[in-house]
Amino acid sequence: MGSHKISPTTNSPKRNSKTLHDLFVQEKTLFPIPSSPTTSVDEEILSAISYCSFVFSFTDPSESPTQRDSKRLQLTRLISILKSSKKPVHEKVLEPLVSMISNNLFRPFPPPNNNFSISELHDEEDHISTFSPIWSHLQIVYEILMRLVVTTDHNILREYLDHSFLLKLLSLFQSEDPRERESLKSVYHKIYSKFISDRSFMRKSMTDVILNYVFETEKQPGMAELLEIWGTIINGFTLPLKEEHKLFLMRVLIPLHKAKGMQVYHRQLAYCVLQFVQKEPMLGGVVVKGILRYWPVTNCSKEILLIGELEELVENLDQDQYSKLALPLCVQITKCINSWNSQVAERALYVWNNEQFVKMASTVMVEVYPVIVEGIEKNLKWHWSKSVKQLTENVKMMLEEMDPVLYSKGVMDMETKESLAHQQDMKRKKRWERIELEAANNEFFNPPHYICVSH
Repeated sequence: MGSHKISPTTNSPKRNSKTLHDLFVQEKTLFPIPSSPTTSVDEEILSAISYCSFVFSFTDPSESPTQRDSKRLQLTRLISILKSSKKPVHEKVLEPLVSMISNNLFRPFPPPNNNFSISELHDEEDHISTFSPIWSHLQIVYEILMRLVVTTDHNILREYLDHSFLLKLLSLFQSEDPRERESLKSVYHKIYSKFISDRSFMRKSMTDVILNYVFETEKQPGMAELLEIWGTIINGFTLPLKEEHKLFLMRVLIPLHKAKGMQVYHRQLAYCVLQFVQKEPMLGGVVVKGILRYWPVTNCSKEILLIGELEELVENLDQDQYSKLALPLCVQITKCINSWNSQVAERALYVWNNEQFVKMASTVMVEVYPVIVEGIEKNLKWHWSKSVKQLTENVKMMLEEMDPVLYSKGVMDMETKESLAHQQDMKRKKRWERIELEAANNEFFNPPHYICVSH
């Protein structure tokens, strides 16, 4: 594979009294990979592993940049050997290779940046990524691990990538470097696809991480990547869905809507939820009610995302559920229409362009119209935004065309309701005025004032 040769007597850094720097510099001149018949592939791998097991922090001033570069070259050499080899890695090499991978990947993470709060995000693009200085090494280590998973028989590999290894690998989703999380996602999913007997354990481990995020920490940078893995897993669920999978939807995915940082992973979460509803449309009612239960009060960006998710769910609902869900959905959409945030109001008004939503609302027109009409008329009378008023006017015209009699009745009922409310308000004011007058005439509240005159 190259014209240079390595002597088979080359010593490991652990056995030589020279410094690590001297060894790296010595080895650096020997690239590319040797093709000497006296050196087997396994020996070449073991030689590279011995160099790569030393971990650099990239933050220690005493570390030499030359040594770091030399290690990167050794990692590159190792992945080149693995890719060029037509045979899987020998078992005698697996243990030191997995040990080297563990030494490089599994590390303590620094405390999260207190100046950055994931709950303050408005969307994914607002996230300011933190790039790890050791990525130049980690990137190749992840490539080596992926190569190992792809080429090695899973029955042999399971002895080395045990449950302890998988749990440590899962903990790496705490990394704030999106490049590492992306590589980790690919590796973890590949392991899931190969380790069939460990799938239940891996699903439970991921579930524990999500529940810890929802109910404990609300800090997990890798939530979007975890949900991407779940999306492909859910896509492979067979019908009818197992009770275990339905419980995951109800107890894990739906509560994820309430987390403060939902904006960061909402796209992946909505995909997971939609997969369940598309497989079993009857689950749509559970999902819709769950989302309405966790509806935000003051977070406008979350409201916009959830309105879009509800609209997509309506398109996949079982039509038998329309009559049950039409009223609660229309009540929530109407509240959003009356929102003082113009973006929320506009997004809610655009829902009425959805044919399926209109079809659902039309199944219970008598119940829905009074709610909708009141919201529409309030917007036209009180809302500050001209664009919202214009969109409201368009929706009003559509609703009047659908059923002018019901709309007129809704307006009359609203006026009657407002009149009764006004009368109640006047009675309340008169009652308070009477109480105040009686209190002013009561000697207990107004004791007589005595003037003391001294002689």
